[in-house]
Amino acid sequence: MRMDAEGFVLAGGRSTRMGQDKALLPLGGQSLVELALAKLRGLGGPAPRIAAARGELSRFAPVVPDLHPGCGPLSGIEAALAASSRPLNVFLPVDLPLLPASFLLWMLQRAETTGALVTVPRINGRPQPLCAVYHRDLLGHITRSRLAGDHKVMPVVSAAASEQALPQAIDIFDVERVAAANPQLSGFAPLPLYRWFHNCNTPEDVAGIENALVLCQ
Repeated sequence: MRMDAEGFVLAGGRSTRMGQDKALLPLGGQSLVELALAKLRGLGGPAPRIAAARGELSRFAPVVPDLHPGCGPLSGIEAALAASSRPLNVFLPVDLPLLPASFLLWMLQRAETTGALVTVPRINGRPQPLCAVYHRDLLGHITRSRLAGDHKVMPVVSAAASEQALPQAIDIFDVERVAAANPQLSGFAPLPLYRWFHNCNTPEDVAGIENALVLCQ
């Protein structure tokens, strides 16, 4: 199914715990950024781009520069929304190699159905605001929040959506609850749901993720 949305890989982190640029980390024969881009290409929309402060990633896909380094992932989201030509935008952090591509498509379809400006999964009670679908209409509030020194993604996007006069501007859904009611969701990958959101932040994480990656491709 072809979706009218853009996809962005968030790759602006400093990778301090990994000790090297984790976007370039090889895993299963590809770098993390290549794995993430492949998942977004499966959505069928425009070619995905990378929101990053480092131009060297441009050999993998076009880069949307982070113009405000030091402001965290919020500034990457801001830059991506400013560059987007589509209302809906799917964001995938570079360090979630176990997340099934089918889940991204399902989440995008959910956002189109609900009309929400913010669509964020929650796993084990914790929202995952870097793996989400955001409407371009959030851009103005995000920019104002950054200028005011507020860089925390979840509070900012929630407040931005609340400004809009929509019946369901914010959709924060529990992955476990949705999967219990929709067995198709659990079938996207033969791993426990919480493993889908396992960040690859340290060399120890890499060792635990590489074997599981085979099951998610």
